[in-house]
Amino acid sequence: VQLQASGGGLVQPGGSLRLACVVSGINFSIYPAGWFRQAPGKEREGISCISSDGSTYHEAPVRGRFTISRDSAGNTVWLHMNSLVPEDTATYFCAAVFPRSTCTTVEYEYPYWGQGTQVTVSS
Repeated sequence: VQLQASGGGLVQPGGSLRLACVVSGINFSIYPAGWFRQAPGKEREGISCISSDGSTYHEAPVRGRFTISRDSAGNTVWLHMNSLVPEDTATYFCAAVFPRSTCTTVEYEYPYWGQGTQVTVSS
């Protein structure tokens, strides 16, 4: 199983980025997925997740600014990030969890992880 995250970069405050995660080696359409991030000196935190039927959940720090989506018939999950602030600076990771009825942002639930992509928000 491989997850390949991309789309990170340097963006000014107030800007937008779209992260992508391409998954191979599993029938990804039946797996919930999540996005996590780890800021320097902090623990990794779950921020967004999406179930196999497209239901989504976003944690409070990103709610209203970030949107997770997926290609329901394919192998890609995205994280659309708007109104970025310096506090969003972190390495962002995508992950996939075994089929279940709902998605989750709990890190230990996830067996499959991508390598991370760096997002830096700075003027």
